[in-house]
Order: sequence, then structure tokens, then C-alpha cells
Amino acid sequence: MAFSSSSISPCCSSKLSSNSYLPETYLKAKVQKIDAFNNNTHTFPLLQCYPFLNSKWERGELFKSGIRAAVTTEEYLLDGATENIQLLKGDSWSVHKFGGTCVGNSERIRNVADVIIQDQSEGKLVVVSAMSKVTDMMYDLIYKAQSRDESYLTALDAVLEKHKLTAMDLLDGDELASFLSRIHHDINNLKAMLRAIYIAGHATESFTDFVAGHGELWSAQLLASVVRMSGVECKWMDTREVLVVNPMSSNQVDPDYLKSGERLEKWYSKNPSMTIIATGFIASTPQDIPTTLKRDGSDFSAAIMGALFKARQVTIWTDVDGVYSADPRKVSEAVILERLSYQEAWEMSYFGANVLHPRTIVPVMQYDIPIIIKNIFNLAAPGTRICRSTDNEFEDGQISESPVKGFATIDKLALVNVEGTGMTGVPGTASDIFGTVKSVGANVIMISQASSEHSICFAVPEKEVKAVADALESRFGQALSSGCLSQISVIPGCSILAAVGQRMASSSGVSATFFSALAKANINIRAIAQGCSEYNVTVVVKQEDCVRALRAVHSRFYLTRTAIAVGIVGPGLIGGTLLDQLKDQSAVLKEKFNIDLRVMGIIGQDSMLLSDSGIDLSKWKELRSQKGETADLNKFVQHVSENYFIPNSVLVDCTADSHIASHYYDWLHRGIHVVTPNKKANSGPLDRYLKLRDLQRLSYTHYFYEATVGAGLPIISTLRGLLETGDKILRIEGIFSGTLSYIFNNFMGTKAFSQVVKEAKEAGYTEPDPRDDLSGTDVARKVIILARESGLNLELSDIPVQSLVPEPLRATASAEDFLLDLPKFDHELSKQRQEAEDEGEALRYVGVVDVVNGKGAVELRRYNKDHPFAQLSGSDNIIAFTTERYCKQPLIVRGPGAGAEVTAGGIFSDILRLASYLGAPS
Repeated sequence: MAFSSSSISPCCSSKLSSNSYLPETYLKAKVQKIDAFNNNTHTFPLLQCYPFLNSKWERGELFKSGIRAAVTTEEYLLDGATENIQLLKGDSWSVHKFGGTCVGNSERIRNVADVIIQDQSEGKLVVVSAMSKVTDMMYDLIYKAQSRDESYLTALDAVLEKHKLTAMDLLDGDELASFLSRIHHDINNLKAMLRAIYIAGHATESFTDFVAGHGELWSAQLLASVVRMSGVECKWMDTREVLVVNPMSSNQVDPDYLKSGERLEKWYSKNPSMTIIATGFIASTPQDIPTTLKRDGSDFSAAIMGALFKARQVTIWTDVDGVYSADPRKVSEAVILERLSYQEAWEMSYFGANVLHPRTIVPVMQYDIPIIIKNIFNLAAPGTRICRSTDNEFEDGQISESPVKGFATIDKLALVNVEGTGMTGVPGTASDIFGTVKSVGANVIMISQASSEHSICFAVPEKEVKAVADALESRFGQALSSGCLSQISVIPGCSILAAVGQRMASSSGVSATFFSALAKANINIRAIAQGCSEYNVTVVVKQEDCVRALRAVHSRFYLTRTAIAVGIVGPGLIGGTLLDQLKDQSAVLKEKFNIDLRVMGIIGQDSMLLSDSGIDLSKWKELRSQKGETADLNKFVQHVSENYFIPNSVLVDCTADSHIASHYYDWLHRGIHVVTPNKKANSGPLDRYLKLRDLQRLSYTHYFYEATVGAGLPIISTLRGLLETGDKILRIEGIFSGTLSYIFNNFMGTKAFSQVVKEAKEAGYTEPDPRDDLSGTDVARKVIILARESGLNLELSDIPVQSLVPEPLRATASAEDFLLDLPKFDHELSKQRQEAEDEGEALRYVGVVDVVNGKGAVELRRYNKDHPFAQLSGSDNIIAFTTERYCKQPLIVRGPGAGAEVTAGGIFSDILRLASYLGAPS
């Protein structure tokens, strides 16, 4: 079928001014094979010819020819029609890029215009994306049309309405009339094209790219009109006339800088302006076929333009203040990085950081053009500068943080492991493996190979792993059958975590710190990779552990505080006092010691209070009363330990409940640290105790219980220090009960024992029922704990205990009845006191661990008045360690051993020791 020139719409042959835009100019195509094309062949507006389409169109054959976009206007073809104006490149030009969010509505477009106008650069090239969501809307049009869903017409009307309303809010007069005329014409052409796609049931990549790129055309025209209405001379550029790219694959294009530069010179000679609004995302092939720079293409457009103009800088405007040290959605305290090198930015973006697409950095590196990432919604923020690093960058104390600049993650990956002795020393094995992977079009994210060549593992997107595994098993089927390869295995549900920093190469211990942080957060590493450049260290972890791993390493490198999620079990006297101490000290810990202790939950016997970001400890009682919910220990533990932002969690058991203590093993096994003054776990059944300690030794989960024996006194740590340095414990003897210490320090003269007990209760030294103290059971538990720490495998029943509760009163119904009847039994203790005083001695209630003979005891003993035990006052505790080193003169620890303040202080000290183990500075 032949067409004459009369088929061409009159509007196509009209002369174009430098500011006009007629879609027909860009839709010229030939109904013939591309290789038959030459400039003498008649061209025609493709869309206006749809009424004449024959069955070839319906079968989709014509789509094989693609679209040939005319990147020339009549003026462009008439080189002699106007005088050439030379483009002066260099530092006088600045390039800006505004993403879809920045031009999402009329108000934001005005803000962008203000930024452009206020830029004092002599020349300004501005690259814009389509309005927010428009590109997705355009792709949806194509999907609906090729699915033969007639709702594409309604969807196209929605696109038109969105831009019409925006234009009517921004423009008036000739600018508004001109824009509306153009967009109506574009929409009519798109309707015709989409109709053709609807009939064919298929859209070629060229047709898809052509339709998808219209959002940028409209946003560029809108912005240019707004700038012009502000009194600034401005031209808009359809970058399909300038940018030439060679498609490399479905997701990659390679810019042709030489041809693009030539076309830019010609475009500028016809459209001279010092303010140019250019379309992002779209370009043309060398055959003048419309194409796109694929997703994130607008950033790429800006970088290419920066290189073509040799601009002073390229500013990427977005909706964040800059590049973060980690994803702020996962690490709440990620910080804005002031500066990144090109290599660091490339590495972080490759590994999934929301920085730039890796290819965006390549064009500007050649000319050392810095990229500035800034927030259009926070103009005061300095942003992040991406540039070439210099030797003196870290001098003068300018940058003092860790050599790791930031961290990035990639989720939804699978590890493929190819293993077998037949791989060792066989040339070409790796080539065969990755050639097979390439054949199915899979993208290899990371590779790790053992130096023995026994195995190779690599990470691919989880959605591609089945095709990869099937292809490998097919290719290496014979090797698997013969045993040369032992297995091809797949581990799904993986994530990559990468640490990035240019200074890593010159800083020792970075990898050690990185892996130590992961270990202390109880993260298991499945694969490791590090290039010799040492710009990054990469590990593969379980996807479910990825956020916790990210938070752990981020905290460890001082980009944020060492953060610990704290759960308080038992907000009674001890727990409440601890909460008050945490409240008073939290600011100091953050500022001076880089420790962030966040109480994420408080649970009592009946109710609990949970928080996602940390409880305000200044009003925790009121919050628990107002917002508390029914106590559920399992839910409480899950909430504290699986907190999304904090990798390390600790449960602080401030109760004396054996049921709570029975959960320690499970908590430690789940990677939750435990701190407690509760003696029940360490003095309970021996087999449970040994199981608990074995688990602790085999993991990086910590279990601290200093307050179980001496409240705030360093009893456990002193004993461990002696043992760990090789000393041998012979005997431990002490007054372990603050209550009984107070009672016997005041049981003198003519005072009756019952009177002293009553005074102690009134002063708050005893339990509500004094028999709990006088029975000696609490002291016996402390003796058992120290005996087991010393290596003796004793049960609580192995310790003989001298109870101070008279036998007839042990079954008395209430504490009040007990105190009323106790004076009846004063005589016996008064007699013992008198006998001791007659001999110049004092009665003291002590616990003894006889390590040499493998036994322990709790009993009332007499000591000379010059003995340290006889010289105590108040409720002080005293413990004497007799060892091979301290044989003649025991090592003595003395101080307050009872009271809420000192006990809470001992617990607090254990929490801070945990923070130190997890990476807080000492």
C-alpha cells in the first residue's frame, strides 16, 4: 500500500518555531524494515495512518519494525536557516535534577521554580522527572491496552485530568492555552497508539518506551512555563533530540557521548538559553527510535547532561536530607553523611542503599563533577556531597568517625552452593558455572569461593534461583552422577549486608570489629566476600536477621549509640528503683558514654506496658496505669526481643519468682541477654543450672547476676577474677544477709532478739514476713551460688541451714502472730549472746563455702571482737575469700548488702557491663 504526501497532516508541514512542539514531528515512522530506511523515503505521521492499517497491524508484525522518532524538526534540518550559536561549557553551568516527588503537584512545582530562579549560576540545566506516580500510570496504560482491557481509556483520561488541573492552577493566558493545546494533541495521539496496541494485544519495547516517556515531556513543559511566567527567559528540551544511547540489555543502555555532544551543540545553536528545562528518563537510539534510560533514568540523565555541559556540579533534589549511613526506616538513628567519595557512593548504591543508581556516578567521575544530594522540602539542610576523595580529606579533625561510612542491604536473595572435590584445580569450572547462570539471564549479586576451590557459592535474586538451579543441574548432571560434584544446593531467604568505606583499606581491625558486632548480636554468617580494594566487606545472613544485623554493626562503628532494648520484669521495689536510676542517668549515658538504654516494656504480675520506641521513664507509672494491658509474658518477651530498630535486647528480672527464672534458658537460646538479682535460677536444681551455664559459654548471649549475692557489692566478679587469673579458692565465708547483719549488729546489751527483729521490720530491713529472712534460706541460696561458681556441684539440699525461726512458730498463720509469739523464745538467743560476750566474742549469722572439703553451711557463729565480721555496723555485708594467694590474709569485700538503691545499682552495673561487651566505649 502506498501513501502520498497528501496523507500528511497539514500541521506536520508547518514551520516550527524554536519554542513550539508538535508531537507529529516525533512520531514519524516508516512502514518498512529499519534496514531499508533512507532519507529519500517518504515519511508520514504514524498515528494518523491507523485508519488505513491492514491485518499486518492486527497480527503485530508492524511492531517488529519499531518506532522511528524524528529527532529533527524542520528548523533542525535547515542548518543554514539561522546563525549557529556556540554552547560555552564549563563551570558557569550547574545541573539540577528534580524527581517525581519534587514536582508531584502544583505547589511543589512552584517551589522547584523558585529554587531554579534563586540559583545564581550563570547557566542552569534542569532535568525533571514525570509528576509523582505518572510513569507508573503510563506503564499501566500499556499493560491494560495489551491486555485488551478497555479501561485504558478511562485511565488515560485520569492522566489528562491530573495534568490539566495542575496546569490550570499554575498557568494562565497564552502559556496555559499553549500547554493545554499540546497535551490534548498528545492524548489524542496516545489514544490512537494505545488502540493499536489493544488490537495487536502486544506492545514492543519501542512503543512502551514511547508511551512511558510522555510524563517527562509534560512536566518539563509545565515547569518551563512557570519559570517563564516569573520573568526568566527559559527553553525546554526534549532530550530525545539530544541524548543518544545504545541499548545493552532490557535494563541497561550505554550513552554515546560523542553523538550526544554533537546533537547538543546543534540543539543549543537553535535554542540558545541560559535556563533550560530538560526531560529526564527519555532518549533515542542511534536509529532515532525513542527509548528510555530505564528506572532511575532521570538521575542518569542529569549525570550525562552534567558531563556534556562539563558543569560545575550536579544537584539531585529529593525528599530526604542526604545520604544516610543506613536505611533510616531500619535504623532509626542513621545519620546524614556530609561527604562520600564516588567509589563509596557507587558501592553503597550497588548494595541497595537509596543513594543513586550506580551508573549515575560514572558520567560525572570523568570530569570530577561533584554530585550534591539535597532535600527540596528542607532547603537549609546541607545535604551530601559526592566527589573524588583527597589525601587530606581526613586531616584537621574534619572527619573523626569510623572508617566505615555506611551500610546497605539487599533482601530476597538465595545462595547457590556448588561443591565437589572434582572442582579442585580444574581450569574453567567457574567459567562453566557462571556461563550457565548467564544463559538463564540471572544476575549474580555476590560470589564467594574457598581457596581450596572445593566450593563456589554465589547470591542471586530469589525469584531467579529456580531457573539457575535447574540450569546448573542440567549442565553438570554427569558430574553430579559421577561424584565429581557432590551437590548443588540452594539456601533461600537470605539477605546481603555490606559495610562500605574508602578508609577501610588503611584502617586495621575493621573486619574484626564488623564480625565481632555480628557475633555479639547472635547473627550467623552464611557467606563472606571482600575485594582487595577493601571498599566493602559483604556478608550473607538470614533475611529475618538482616535488620538486627544492620543495627548491630551500625551501632558498633559509632555511627549511632550502642542501643539495647530493655524489658523490666517486676516493677516492684527493686524494679521501680532501677527504672528511676535509668531515668536519671539516661541522658549522661547517651552523651558521655554513647549508650542508649531503651526500656521497651515493663511487666508486672497483672499488667504490662509496651512501647515501640521507648517508654518515657519520667511517667512510667502513669502510663502503665493508663495504657497498660493484661500481662502476657510471651508477648512481652517477643515485643522486647524482636524490636525492629534495636538489635540487642536484655530482660531484667527483678523478681524472686522461680517461674520467671525457669524461662532464662529459652531467652538465652533466642539470643536475649539476661540480667537478674533473682537467685532462683542459679540456686535451683543443679542440672538446670549446668545446662544454663553451658548454653551461656557456647553463645555470645550474656547472663549477668552480680546482684544475686551481694546486691551492689562486686562478689561474683571478684570471685571470677580470682579464678580466671589462676588463683585457687580455698574458702569463702561471709555475712550475706543485710537483714541479719542489721539484727545481730544491734543485738547487744539487754535488748531482746524479738525487739531487734521488730525494729528491723519497722525500719524496712526485713521481708514483709521476717521468717523469710530468719529461716536462712536466702543465705543458703547465696552460698550455693558461690559454691557452684567455685566449681562445687552442690544442691540446695546439701547445705545444712541453722534456722533462727523457733520450731513452734514456723507454721504460725501470719507475720503479725509470729512477731507476737517470738518474745517467748528470746531466752535461748540471749543466753548464746551472753556466753559470747563473756568470751569477748560476737554472734554473727554467716554462710560458708568450704571448697577444700566440698561442702557448705549456714549457721550462727562466734567471732572475736577484733575480727572484721564482729566490727560491722548497720546492714553491711562482708565476704572473705581465702585462696592460695590470699591465704594468710583473706581478701575482704565489705559494704551495704541490702536495700533497694544498692541492689538496683548492682543490676544497673550489670546492664552497663553488657553494653560494654556489646561495643560501648570503655
